[in-house]
Amino acid sequence: MTRVVYSIVEHDGGWAYKLGSVFSESYPTREHALAAAKAAAAEQQVGGEDEEISFQDDKGLWHYEHAEGGDRPEAIVEDK
Repeated sequence: MTRVVYSIVEHDGGWAYKLGSVFSESYPTREHALAAAKAAAAEQQVGGEDEEISFQDDKGLWHYEHAEGGDRPEAIVEDK
């Protein structure tokens, strides 16, 4: 099973959650960022229909693939 980790970090004068090298929007408090990260992690684990997806990697390249609706990652939030 794939594992994704959301981290809570200071960002842009406030707080954000980060997945890999990608930041969320900024939130005024750590608690707001933590709540948003927990919501995003929970949504990651919801199954659905099979779909064709596209995503951009850390080099800016776009990828296209078929995603099975029941193949969901383990999503966790780290708040250090």
